[in-house]
Amino acid sequence: MQVLRTPDSAFAAISDFPYQPRYHQVTPELRMAYIDEGPRDAPVVLMMHGEPTWSYLYRHMIGPVVAAGYRVVAPDLIGFGRSDKPAAKADYSYAKHVAWVRTLVESLDLNRITLVCQDWGSLVGIRVLTECPDRFHGIALSNGGLPEGGPAPLAFRIWRAFSKYSPIFRISRIVAAGTKRPFSPAEIAAYDAPFPDDSFKAGARIFPSFVPFENNVAVPDQKRAWEVLDQWTKPVICCFSDGDPITRGGESRWIGRVPGTADQPHTTLKGGHFIQEDDPAGFVDCVLKVAGQGR
Repeated sequence: MQVLRTPDSAFAAISDFPYQPRYHQVTPELRMAYIDEGPRDAPVVLMMHGEPTWSYLYRHMIGPVVAAGYRVVAPDLIGFGRSDKPAAKADYSYAKHVAWVRTLVESLDLNRITLVCQDWGSLVGIRVLTECPDRFHGIALSNGGLPEGGPAPLAFRIWRAFSKYSPIFRISRIVAAGTKRPFSPAEIAAYDAPFPDDSFKAGARIFPSFVPFENNVAVPDQKRAWEVLDQWTKPVICCFSDGDPITRGGESRWIGRVPGTADQPHTTLKGGHFIQEDDPAGFVDCVLKVAGQGR
């Protein structure tokens, strides 16, 4: 396996993300970066980013959640952010991403976890939750889910084809296209920082093909995960946005099916796909409502 590592110098100019990275060796070849802020003995809030972002996506949320008395852990998925990046698409799979994050959760011995997830952060994070449910307290879910087959929405099919065939794959432009507010030049640079050139983008390129629509190889794993979720009574708050063409309305697959969604203050947030950029305060409010139950 050829493994690429973005040099620290690529992140040196980022001024709005003051959190120091920590590192965990998830395999002998691969090192995962993560942020770990707040008291070690506090309840954990695990913030999972998606495609093609990194923990920088949560920069407006980490501080307020830590200030509310929680420990925030925000990993960079393998292939993203400060984490190592296998150069070959064949070195990635959905199952590997789940295993890598589970290794981090178990190594840090995280418990009382409120899972905060969006996009691929949902697909990976929720699968980890269903594999070790006793470690988790609840879920704040926005603009994501856990597909288990079925047809892919048109907007997603277009995105999947773009990620596979487009000769230009500018990460910051992709994130900006899923956000309602404009980015500053510094924010654009921060989203591009993990990817010095196209050789670093194999993980970002391949991710859309892993989403288990249609007859994807991961569908059986998803169905087993849903067997856990269909019995999940711990709190789940859905906080999807009103302006995401891919996941809008996705809360209907959860509310009423997952027992933990009953009598929860489900909320519609204002913004696009990357709601952490458009409505971080609204998302934080939902996170704290989940995390605070039974505290």
